[in-house]
Amino acid sequence: MTVTRLDQGQRYRPRMAFLKKIEALMMEMQSPDTGIKTQTQPVMVTSIPHAVTGNDIMQWILQRLKITAEEALHLGDLFVKYGYIYPLQEPKNLTLRADGSLYRFQTPYFWPVQGWAADDTDYAIYLAKKNIKRKGVLEEYEKEHYNMLNQKINYKWDFVIMQAKEQYKAGKERKKEDRYALDCQERAYWLVNRTPPGMLSALEYGIDRVTDPNENKKNTMEFYRREIMYYQQAILKTRVKSSVSLGGVVKYSEQFLSNDPILSGCLPSNPWISDDPDFWDLNAKLVEVPTRMRVERWAFNFSELIRDPKGRQNFQLFLKKEFSGENLGFWEACEDLKYGDQSKVKEKAEEIYKLFLAPGARRWINIDGKTMGITVKGLEHPHRYVLDAAQTHIYMLMKK
Repeated sequence: MTVTRLDQGQRYRPRMAFLKKIEALMMEMQSPDTGIKTQTQPVMVTSIPHAVTGNDIMQWILQRLKITAEEALHLGDLFVKYGYIYPLQEPKNLTLRADGSLYRFQTPYFWPVQGWAADDTDYAIYLAKKNIKRKGVLEEYEKEHYNMLNQKINYKWDFVIMQAKEQYKAGKERKKEDRYALDCQERAYWLVNRTPPGMLSALEYGIDRVTDPNENKKNTMEFYRREIMYYQQAILKTRVKSSVSLGGVVKYSEQFLSNDPILSGCLPSNPWISDDPDFWDLNAKLVEVPTRMRVERWAFNFSELIRDPKGRQNFQLFLKKEFSGENLGFWEACEDLKYGDQSKVKEKAEEIYKLFLAPGARRWINIDGKTMGITVKGLEHPHRYVLDAAQTHIYMLMKK
C-alpha cells in the first residue's frame, strides 16, 4: 500500500501527547522481555504467526497498570480503535474481546502519531483492489466512495486500476498466512482512517467530530420545511446600523446610571462593606412598601415592571380591576414552562392549554386566530417554547 505524507497542520498536534503515552505502552507490550508472548495461532484453515489473544492483552494491561477490569477493557478497546492492534477473526469489529479472539500488532509505520494522511488515491487503489478480488461485491458505503473517487480523480483512474492490479497480483504470490494477515491489517487501517457511516471515528475531534454517528444524513422534506421557516423568520428581523445600536446602548446606560449599585452606590449603605442588612430588607422581592428608586425603575419600560415580583404584584391588582387578570397568569405560566423541569414540559403545556386556551376554558384568554392556529399545531409536539407566539401576543396586549 502506497502512503503519501501531507502536512496536516493542527490536525494531529492536539492528539500527540496522549498518543505518545499509548505508544510507550505498545512498545512495552511488544518487548521480548516484558511484553506479551506472541505465537503462531490457527485461524480458519491457516496458521497466523505473531498473534496474541484478547485475554492476553487484557491480563497484561491489568498487571502493568494495576487498574480495574472494566478500565483495562476500555483501554484495550482504545488500542484497537486507534489502530495500534487489529483483529484477525472479525476484521470489521474494532473492539477488544477479553477471550481467545486473535489480534496482531499494527506496524509502527501506520500508527496515528505518524500523521500519515489517508490519501484519496491510496483509498481508491484499496477499493479497486478489493473490487477486483471480490468481483464487484463491495459494501454499500464502499460502492459510494468508489464511484465518488472515480469522478473526483478520474484524470488518474488508469493509474489507480493499474496499481490495484499490480498489488493484487503481488498479493497472490505471498504465502496464504501472510496474505490473510495483510488483508486484515489493511482493512483495519482503512476502518480507522475512513470510518463507515454509523461508526464513530476515533481520529475525529473538535469541530470535525461527528455529533451523532447514528443520525440519518439524508435530509427529509420536514428538514427543508423547517429550514425555509427559519430563513423566512430571519429575513423579517429588523436590522439597524451600528451607530444607531451604539446610541441605544449609551441612552440605556444613562437611563440606568442612578439605579446601578456599582456606579452610583447602594442606599442606605453597601451591605457587603457595612454588614448592614437594610439594603436587602428594603429591596426584598415582595416588600410591603417598595423604595422610590425601585418604583421609578418600573416607569423605564414594561419589561422592568413585569420582571420585578413586587411590580408584577401591583400590576396584577390593576389587571383585576380591568377584568383581564388571566393575561398575566398566562404569561407567568409560560415562563414556568420555559424554565421548569424538562420532564414536566408536556404535562405543563397541556395544563396551560386547558386552563387558558381551550374552548370554554376557566381563564380563557383572547388571542387572534392565526396565533391560536400556530399554538394548537405546536402543542401536537410540545416543547419549552411551544407557547412563545401566544405569550408574545399577550405580552404586547398587557404592554399597551
